[in-house]
Amino acid sequence: MRRALKRMICLLACLAFAAAAAGAEEVYPPREYEFTHKAYRSYDSETLKYQMETFKVHGIRCYLTKIWMRDPAKQIRKATASWKKNIMLPAHMAQKIPDAALVINGSGYVSPLYPWIPEDYPGKNADYYFTPLGSLTVTDGEVFRNLEGVPYYGLTLEEDGLQMYVAEDNEAVLARSPIQTWSFYIQCPMQRGGEILTPEDWAFAGKKARRTVIGRVDRNNYLLLSVSNEGGNGLTLHEVNDFFSQYFELEWLYNLDGGPSSALLARKKGAKKMRRIMGGGAKDADIMAFIELPAEE
Repeated sequence: MRRALKRMICLLACLAFAAAAAGAEEVYPPREYEFTHKAYRSYDSETLKYQMETFKVHGIRCYLTKIWMRDPAKQIRKATASWKKNIMLPAHMAQKIPDAALVINGSGYVSPLYPWIPEDYPGKNADYYFTPLGSLTVTDGEVFRNLEGVPYYGLTLEEDGLQMYVAEDNEAVLARSPIQTWSFYIQCPMQRGGEILTPEDWAFAGKKARRTVIGRVDRNNYLLLSVSNEGGNGLTLHEVNDFFSQYFELEWLYNLDGGPSSALLARKKGAKKMRRIMGGGAKDADIMAFIELPAEE
């Protein structure tokens, strides 16, 4: 009887463990890529790894950062300037996230210098000054903007990491409880499942410029391409699409703000100071930062 009871307890324990394992999010290991160059900067810990490589595309200096995080929902952070009051230098916003190991510029924004808003936004341009583009704005779980009837194009940070939305209903996005959002023009989703989404006739995409582009490989692995203007005026979005299509398989690819807003900052492991790798000389509305998994996790 006792032996049968022990077997039953053991069986129940095994079933419980299997159920828990099935419900847990799979952690994908750091990816290895055929496209590799000598590391310009690297960071290696148990929960955050990145390798930043530099090379040239059509004569233009670029930086590709290959990032792995154990739990992106807890390791991707956002810092912002004051809503409707100002914009800030990326390095100053990064000070709000002292444990950031890597920082890039985030959303496009509206200001007296860049006053354009989409035709379907209600109100006047000045109503959106010093705020990011996008019909939905969420920061640290708080909804700052929700334009009813205006679909959302942009990125969200959710429990399953970064997600990209293309013309999605805002309420459907909010139903997934996003922690953060980043957005730019409605044409900025570039690829999904290998399909090119960038309009061929979009004038903005055809201009050479500095760029900040992010792609999701899987839940734990992401790629950042930072395009400088060293060697020329930068790259077109079509050239960026060609680069990723040639060398990588992605779930999606998205164009964050660029031009003067481009920024790439990094901190060496064990160092306190964040150093500017590229850009970062102009003010932005928000940033995207990557940190190690907090100790309590």
